[in-house]
Amino acid sequence: MLDFIYYPVSWILWVWHKAFGFVLGADNGFAWALSVVFLVFTLRLILYKPFVKQVRTTRQMQELQPQIKALQKKYGKDKQRLAVEMQKLQKEHGFNPIMGCLPVLAQAPVFIGLFHVLRSFNRTGTGVGQLGLDPAVNRTLPNYAFDVADVNSFLDARLFGAPISAWITMPKAQLDAFANPELGLGIPSLWTIVAVSVPLMIIASVATHFNSRASVARQSAAAAANPQSAIMNKLALYVFPLGVLVGGPFLPIAILLYWVSNNMWTYAQQHIVFGKIDKEEAAKKTVALEKRTENAPKPGVKPVTKPKPGARPKLSKPTAVEPEIISSTEATDSSGTATTPTPKPKPRQPATRSKSKRKNR
Repeated sequence: MLDFIYYPVSWILWVWHKAFGFVLGADNGFAWALSVVFLVFTLRLILYKPFVKQVRTTRQMQELQPQIKALQKKYGKDKQRLAVEMQKLQKEHGFNPIMGCLPVLAQAPVFIGLFHVLRSFNRTGTGVGQLGLDPAVNRTLPNYAFDVADVNSFLDARLFGAPISAWITMPKAQLDAFANPELGLGIPSLWTIVAVSVPLMIIASVATHFNSRASVARQSAAAAANPQSAIMNKLALYVFPLGVLVGGPFLPIAILLYWVSNNMWTYAQQHIVFGKIDKEEAAKKTVALEKRTENAPKPGVKPVTKPKPGARPKLSKPTAVEPEIISSTEATDSSGTATTPTPKPKPRQPATRSKSKRKNR
């Protein structure tokens, strides 16, 4: 039914097993373990660009929070109008919320596919994906991209004495499939599986917590204050890591390896991508500051403000007219009496008679 997932996953796992099996040996447990690890690395490398887009989308979402809250406040009662306005806002800023979920959505099918392919090496159990086969018959059937020789190689491989597709709560009837008297391999003990599984469970849980902690630390104050974000942060910090510990006994060792390697890649990738984006944003701020400095007036120079388009020019205020002196020489009247120079009256003021003329009258 989901062969379009199972076959690609099994082919990638097959390629890496052939590569590491050539160096370490086809039946080597570390060759199979490294095949699982590099299956994860291959997937994450394919999803590197979508992950970068996810980080940028998340930051853009944080920057748009004030506008989103304003739209929610304005159109809170009109859900249809709110959806239309949100789409307009996302289109204006080139925001695509689907890109924020793509890396997680893409990893889920791979996890399911790997889980099914690993269980299909041993189909002696009952339930979903199991056929209840006899251990001897099970060794005669291929498994997707793996032929019969690969199936036997996988069943005989051991990682510190434990088969990598075994889990702590695995029924004894299914453990019988790992026995191979011809190679001197008996049924693996429960304590051997526990000794390999429990450290991987703890590492996977701690790694999940620290990855979530790094993501939460990079959230803005506004995003962290959001009630929905606060709930998701608590789930990511405590519930999900605890879920690894609780669900670990029901997961094959190879799935625990998948979880550990996936968290290792995520932690390193976050450090690299966030550091790169931080440098880009710092460079943008530096360029913007330099442009602002260039456009700013130099010290001691009065800034010139440009008139607005269509504005009338301001007229300067008229200056007061200073009185003019007739002459530096003394003026004389008709009788020959010297008089002091009489200044011209200011405009719009009636001229006054001099005292000398009044006396002559």
